[in-house]
Amino acid sequence: MGAVVVASGVGIGLWASGDDDGPAAAPSSPSPTPSPTRSYPLSEAPRTIPAVREHTAERGPGWRPVPGHRVVVSDPALADEGRLTAGELGLTYAGEKDDERPGDVRLELNRDSGANPESYTLTVRGGRVTVSGPGEAGVFYGTRTLKQEIRGAGAAPEGVVRDEPAKPRRGMMLDIARKHYDAGWIEDRIRELGDLKYNEIGLHFSDDQGFRIESGSHPEIVSKDHLTKAQVRRIVELAESRHITVVPEIDSPGHLGAVIDAHPDLQLRKANGEAVRGAIDIANSESAEIVDDLLDEYAGLFPGGRWHLGGDEYQALVVPDPEATFPGLAAAAREKYGSGATVEDLTTGWLNDRAATVRANDRVPRAWNDGFFTGGSVQADEDIEVAYWTGKEIGARDPVEYLAEGRDVINYNDEFLYYVLGEPLTFVYPTGERIYEQWTPRVLRGTEPVPARYDRQILGGSFAIWGDLPRSQTQEQVAAGIRMPLRALAQKLWDAGEPTLSWAEFRTLAGRLG
Repeated sequence: MGAVVVASGVGIGLWASGDDDGPAAAPSSPSPTPSPTRSYPLSEAPRTIPAVREHTAERGPGWRPVPGHRVVVSDPALADEGRLTAGELGLTYAGEKDDERPGDVRLELNRDSGANPESYTLTVRGGRVTVSGPGEAGVFYGTRTLKQEIRGAGAAPEGVVRDEPAKPRRGMMLDIARKHYDAGWIEDRIRELGDLKYNEIGLHFSDDQGFRIESGSHPEIVSKDHLTKAQVRRIVELAESRHITVVPEIDSPGHLGAVIDAHPDLQLRKANGEAVRGAIDIANSESAEIVDDLLDEYAGLFPGGRWHLGGDEYQALVVPDPEATFPGLAAAAREKYGSGATVEDLTTGWLNDRAATVRANDRVPRAWNDGFFTGGSVQADEDIEVAYWTGKEIGARDPVEYLAEGRDVINYNDEFLYYVLGEPLTFVYPTGERIYEQWTPRVLRGTEPVPARYDRQILGGSFAIWGDLPRSQTQEQVAAGIRMPLRALAQKLWDAGEPTLSWAEFRTLAGRLG
């Protein structure tokens, strides 16, 4: 006997400490003898962050972890997931096994080529647990659900969970250029993101205030406080074990102040000789050479499939007459693209050239929405993903314009998802409540969603932590401040529908369960 319950309730404790193998407290008594008779009530859907999308209730005692229970896998590709889950639940990792024992947790790949690779099925029946999925990521997410069930309720309820995300890109971006973060702090955030079923972390590591990763090709640009390549490799390895892609960002042609400090001859200057902060002279061929050197170098450090090119706030385009103010850029534009070409065209050409560099390294390029322009003789390449964050720039375009061009968009809406240290300008710290109650992936700008027909082009969303006033919060304060917004966003990216729980219920659960 069973019933299908579609559950949007959320809120469970998540373990984001630095100890990957710290076991959960396990009960001292064994699980009840499985006896799924009418003496058991129908099970209730688990409460997790994000909420499982479907649970088929059954009668039975459920499953509790007991020392001596095993975690077994059907495929050696699942060894990492198996070891992690065993360590977290205080069980024994037994590797590949075909036999069945009471209390087993079995992880399986079903190789269903037609299914969402991030989907999974979690079955609790007969005193055992089976987590299966078409891909390793889906199985991993199933183990996150199991972990949360045990953490929150002490047991996994009898029945079957069938679950998958609504959106394929679920991320958090961290500005480590303006504010240096310890490698250990970043690793803790990766563990937290993994338990929330996020699959991206962006590292914005180059800006006017600093260049924060060791460089072999251009060591002269690296700031005193930085991550070594060995530290970054550990970060990437940990992220991969959680099925999280690290998306690096070297922002250009603006926000390159740290590079320009070491190469002042590359700084953009107005006709009167005045230097433009953070802006590189894109008419100078050496500018492209140094940026491409860095893109090629770090492609070997970040093996994920995506790369953020920045492209925003190039100061040559914020003046009333760019061609008159920057005659060198105007001449270079006409030489490259014809007599009617503009500084805007030259800037778009720069973006396309950098996209070609990362594309040659088998990466999908991404850029901020204010790096895309309309009406010029040069258009941004069609495969560059739009990271939509604002509609406040000069010549701001409605989000629908990008979508109507057929572009894929990722939602970074600065009114909901921007955590800007010190709250400069008009920014205020985002709250989980506002995200939970008012935001969906279709709310790209302001509070109004774009038409539903564009939903498929919106690949997902990303929370963004910016260090504009870096001393205004400590690392610990940042971690506390983003805690509830990250949980709310995880829910809305996994299932954009109306949550079942009220915000007060969501918050109470999160507070009680850790």
